[in-house]
Amino acid sequence: MLSIRDLHVSYGGTRAVDGIDLDVGAGETVLLIGANGAGKSSLINAVIGLVRTARGRITFEGRDIARLPSDARARFGIGYSPEGRRVFPSMSVKDNVLSGAVRLAPREQGRRWDGLVASFPFLAERQAQAAGELSGGQQQLVAIARAMSGAPKLLLLDEPFLGLAPVWIQQISAAVRRMQDEGIAVLMTEQMARPALRIAQYGHVMRSGQIRRSGRTEEIRGAALAEEYL
Repeated sequence: MLSIRDLHVSYGGTRAVDGIDLDVGAGETVLLIGANGAGKSSLINAVIGLVRTARGRITFEGRDIARLPSDARARFGIGYSPEGRRVFPSMSVKDNVLSGAVRLAPREQGRRWDGLVASFPFLAERQAQAAGELSGGQQQLVAIARAMSGAPKLLLLDEPFLGLAPVWIQQISAAVRRMQDEGIAVLMTEQMARPALRIAQYGHVMRSGQIRRSGRTEEIRGAALAEEYL
């Protein structure tokens, strides 16, 4: 579904992503592990189109998207939940969630909302509340639900567990497993690799903009421990 070849991203004279190859198939969850500054978020931002690539190919369902704007990539079926949640604090929970579904017809938006409420029951309880009044864990779930509301085929999750209590990590992990069952591909970054390795099928350990180790998660778990990413 997603194929990345020889990807390079630079900020000024600093190379943030240095020649990465990566694939994500339908229904797969692929994990990028690494410390701060490893290049994980830069790679995610390149896929969604928030940063320009210096070199390389990004193809989604066989289509080269490397030079397309981010809104076009979203229309093709790529959803994005950024690091730090970034909800609209003064907007209601429901309006935040459905802001990710503006390209859908109103009836389809309603169906998406009902499906997300089934996955995250608290959305119905808090739908009229301002998102800025929620806890950090609840805001993260709102951000993920917003990314899912547009019916993505590929979901990009940037540090979804960052700063969250275990109860919220468990709920997000359960949501990712449901996505796998629905055939949705997930590319996620995490520093908290231990819980993330439990839900991903494949993992890549990143350092200094490069992938240093790759494999099935059970194969790289020991390598991730050695790199002190757990």
